Amino acid sequence: MQISWDQKYAKRTQRMKSSAIRELLKITEEPDVISFAGGLPAPEVFPVEKFAEVAQKVLSESGPQALQYAATEGYRPLRELLAQLATQDGVTTSVENILITTGSQQALDLLGKILIDPGDFIVIESPTYMGTLQAWSSYGAEYLPLPSDDQGMILDSLEELLQRGPKAIYSLPNFQNPSGRTLSLERRHQLVDAARRYGIPILEDDAYARLRFEGEFLPSLQQVDSALQNDSSSYQGNVVHLSTFSKVLSPGLRLGWVIAPPQLISKLVQAKQGTDLHTPTFTQMIAYEMLRDGFIEQHIPIIRETYRIRRDAMLEALAQYFPPEATWTHPEGGMFLWITLPEGIDTARLLQEAVEKERVACVPGAAFHPCGGGDNTMRLNFSNSSPEKIREGIKRLARVLSSQLATSR
Repeated sequence: MQISWDQKYAKRTQRMKSSAIRELLKITEEPDVISFAGGLPAPEVFPVEKFAEVAQKVLSESGPQALQYAATEGYRPLRELLAQLATQDGVTTSVENILITTGSQQALDLLGKILIDPGDFIVIESPTYMGTLQAWSSYGAEYLPLPSDDQGMILDSLEELLQRGPKAIYSLPNFQNPSGRTLSLERRHQLVDAARRYGIPILEDDAYARLRFEGEFLPSLQQVDSALQNDSSSYQGNVVHLSTFSKVLSPGLRLGWVIAPPQLISKLVQAKQGTDLHTPTFTQMIAYEMLRDGFIEQHIPIIRETYRIRRDAMLEALAQYFPPEATWTHPEGGMFLWITLPEGIDTARLLQEAVEKERVACVPGAAFHPCGGGDNTMRLNFSNSSPEKIREGIKRLARVLSSQLATSR
């Protein structure tokens, strides 16, 4: 008998959807397409030679250990170093506060696995990171969205939402994916204060914090929360902090980490054991060596300057070529900016025409809105294209947009 697989899938798979970005990448691999779609770092800034040097060092000095199974919590020297750096930044942290994950995307999935029951509410900004929606929707999460403006998540109705007893608050405070917006210092304090009063954890996804190339660095939500903590032995607060090496070294490492109270770390470890046993030891040891010898700190300014030049090229091209009906964000760092078009413009249809007629791609904004809407918005990535390609791609995209605006009048 031929198996009907549709009848075998778990009910939770009904909420699973393919990533619009992952599907787009299939199109953008074609060499004549200029893509602003994928959230890809610039490959030009990958420190390939340094990787080769450090990989050889790890293999020659600790080869058997690097290639062996290891503790689920992660390579202890790396955890100790991350704890030390967090403490220097104002969050008193011990090794028990740190879990190494296979990319911060795994951390999001593990948090969903241990925190979310079907029907649980999550307070979330809209638009928000598509990968989070993919991870948590399969666990049955329901979303309580808050809109955002140039100061980040708008908190006017936060108290009302917290009174509904959500399981957690999810925030991307720095150069948010997809909008590029940053949560203001005042709103960071408001958010942390409200979460503490209601006893609701904040899940802080902070992948882009080190990529600031304009303005002043702001304290993380966990730093704000830690300043209110009485016990100074190790972090026991309300904020779960996620970060990653993907944006400062290489996404191919698949290496991230979580800073959280030890009790939560222990439960995440249990969930991770059933997922992948542990993050590859080899990549952890490589990252440790690069962090320990100061290379990452020396390398980050190169990434910042590269991205600043590319952001400026995109902003200049938008101002030159896009019609006045369009508006966009001005990110102070990160990898993305956000376009808002007049009501009635469907960016999904715009994408189809842009790829077919002009060989240029973006990401339609609807997929980033947890409760619908956003059909007239889109995300553009500036980190992965040269300034020359950015100018040409924006010119092409503007031609498609102008045509759609003309037919909608």
